[in-house]
Amino acid sequence: MKPSVKHSAITPEILSQLPSPCWLLEEQLLEQNLQILSEIKARTGINILLALKGYALWHSFDLVGAYLDGCCASGLHEATLAAEKFGKEVHTYSPAFKEEELESIAKMSHHLVFNSPAQIERFSSLVKAYNPDISLGLRVNPEVSHAPTALYSPCGLYSRLGTLSTQVNDAILKNIEGVHFHALCEEDAAALEAVLRAFEEKFGETLSRLKWVNFGGGHHITKEGYDREKLVEILNNFKSHYPHLEVYIEPGEAIGWETGSLVSTVLDIIHNGIDIAILDSSAEAQMPDTIIMPYRAEVRGGAPAKKKPYTYRLAGNTCLAGDIMGDYSFDTPLQIGDRIVFEDQMHYTMVKATTFNGIPLPSIAVLKKDGTIEILRTFGYEDFRDRLG
Repeated sequence: MKPSVKHSAITPEILSQLPSPCWLLEEQLLEQNLQILSEIKARTGINILLALKGYALWHSFDLVGAYLDGCCASGLHEATLAAEKFGKEVHTYSPAFKEEELESIAKMSHHLVFNSPAQIERFSSLVKAYNPDISLGLRVNPEVSHAPTALYSPCGLYSRLGTLSTQVNDAILKNIEGVHFHALCEEDAAALEAVLRAFEEKFGETLSRLKWVNFGGGHHITKEGYDREKLVEILNNFKSHYPHLEVYIEPGEAIGWETGSLVSTVLDIIHNGIDIAILDSSAEAQMPDTIIMPYRAEVRGGAPAKKKPYTYRLAGNTCLAGDIMGDYSFDTPLQIGDRIVFEDQMHYTMVKATTFNGIPLPSIAVLKKDGTIEILRTFGYEDFRDRLG
């Protein structure tokens, strides 16, 4: 199977051509991920969907759509984006649907997954009336999940996400054709194996009555070191036990993983016990997972504090005291105007970014496979103003 080691093609000359801050997608790195996923599809016969909650850069959907089967959406807006810009299968799940949105969602979706028996009872007939060909499903809770922090654990105590096995009955099963579970966050194949074991123990008896099953996301398939051979074995073993079932997975981070950067610029350097470089980007507004999860973003040419001669705290340009990316060291002193490149910023960044403090959203650019740069979008005052009224 092809390696997942990635080599960026960004050069100082390319950086100098970009506005700042700027998200820069590298098309050849995205295609490398897609080729890995395509090989998994070919060896197992499963279907792979793009999870828009993690990666929704629709300018790249022509490329993504050449390899994947469709999108999974979390509601009306994502379903609309999938239908308009991707043009393949649309699978929509929400913790709770609004009745006034269901007609539009149903007419665009191939699968619609309810979160609870109550929503099935209330809406299944209505959805079928809107779209007789739609396939309805139920999100279930296998009560086992693997995630780096409780914030991202879908099956934790008192979780609102999914239905327990004790709550599934014949009345529900008569209204659905599939089940969906999501229990992973950036995990290896061994975590899927453990979750799948719990899923089969709790829901195995119902699978003979269904047409499809969706293993959700959190499969870190394109990360270096992920055991893809084990994944193939797990998937083929499951399919051998349930040959009548269509199997879906819907990774988000695996598509956008290590495919691009957030490029920013040093605006000022101050000293208060340590050297602090203030950038024209923001952890709070543009890299929220560095604060929420938290995780530490890699910086090109940077290392952990004091590993190299010159250490700086990289900080955002908002009033939030904690708007800090972290402490990094460099071979040479930073200068005002230097470009700072935060690696791996394509997934769960653009979809979560805000205009907090009036900070402009980063521009969006693509480094094409032929080496040319395309600036897709820049954002200005009107984007800040118009979202507020």
